[in-house]
Amino acid sequence: MAKLVFKKALRILLPLFVFIIAVAVSWWIIASKPEPRQREFRAQVPRVEVLSLTPTDYQVILESQGTVRARTTSNLIPEVRGRVLEVSPKFREGGWFEEGDMLLQIDPHEYRTEVVVAKANLAQMELDLAEEEARVEQAILDWKRLDSGEAPNDLVLRTPQLKRAQAFVESAKARLETAERNLQLTKIIAPYKGRVLSQNVDVGQYVTSGTQLARIYAVDFAEVRMPLTETQLSFLDLPEIYQGEPSNISDGPNVIFSSTIAGKTHEWKGRVVRAAGSFDPLTRQLFVIAQVRNPYQRSQDDRPPLKSGSFVRAKIKGITLHNVFEIPRKLLRENSFLLTVDKENRLRRKTVNIVWQNDESIIVDKGLQRGERICLTDVPFAVDGLPVAIAGASGIAGSEKKPKRPAKARDPSS
Repeated sequence: MAKLVFKKALRILLPLFVFIIAVAVSWWIIASKPEPRQREFRAQVPRVEVLSLTPTDYQVILESQGTVRARTTSNLIPEVRGRVLEVSPKFREGGWFEEGDMLLQIDPHEYRTEVVVAKANLAQMELDLAEEEARVEQAILDWKRLDSGEAPNDLVLRTPQLKRAQAFVESAKARLETAERNLQLTKIIAPYKGRVLSQNVDVGQYVTSGTQLARIYAVDFAEVRMPLTETQLSFLDLPEIYQGEPSNISDGPNVIFSSTIAGKTHEWKGRVVRAAGSFDPLTRQLFVIAQVRNPYQRSQDDRPPLKSGSFVRAKIKGITLHNVFEIPRKLLRENSFLLTVDKENRLRRKTVNIVWQNDESIIVDKGLQRGERICLTDVPFAVDGLPVAIAGASGIAGSEKKPKRPAKARDPSS
């Protein structure tokens, strides 16, 4: 009986004893653990590079484009009719000719005959005039013999007959002049130095007055029509032309035209000479016309000629902006503000007025001061008043270096 009671007591007390030992061991482990090291929290200050601003003068360059065309283009049309007898070797598509060169000969036989007939008619009229003048002299002598004491009238003196004979002579001279002129017009002469754009007739073809023989163009100047927006025009020194004033602009803005041919870019210099009379109603742009002198003349660098019909890009010299700041475009945040660093090395947001911009730079005229430091480093989550550390102590902060001048410029409204 006693043995049975001991077993029951042992069955109850043994788990309790194990539990007490486990609690004691756990307490001892917790109580004897080492104290954690305390570290002082320091907020990480971003390191940034800065640029000290210096105002400068900026030359605005306007970008446009256009197609080259000849300043003078003409349709070659004869004033006489006949069969084409001869064609000059220069009278071919793409051929060059000088002013005064004969390009084409029309059969002159008919017009030589007309000259002979006109000369014969003139000789007859001059003979009639001489006879009439003799009759007038005889009429004056006869009247004097009568000695009537009265003044003779025009019929007595044969004045109307004399005037008619004189008119016939003048008419015959005019007909001879016309016949000689028509004979000269059988030779088609080049009106200027140029080139043949297209040839429409050849030897043996019969042409009449009004037939288009060819289309030619002058090579003294090439012109390019370039569209500009109203905003671009505000940066272009282009004088207004009023009624009664010459339409061409003397000493207009300079233009550099460029075109890539076979992987190589070539340039030509030109000048704006006039502007269109109205804005395009669809694009709200105004076309300005620039000229390039002697576009086909050989250059020292073997530059190809500026051929009519070529597409070219244009850089037009605009006005100069004074006391402005040229800043890399990538520094502009949200297209409205820049990050600056104040004297206490804290970031500040500065809203600026952008007067001009291109693919690489922005030009600011308001909102910044001389010596102000622009943050060049991209700071994530940049908030106003954030402390920063200047890289290289004060090395970059005190520099006066300027960003690279952009190679291209465009309309800020684009």
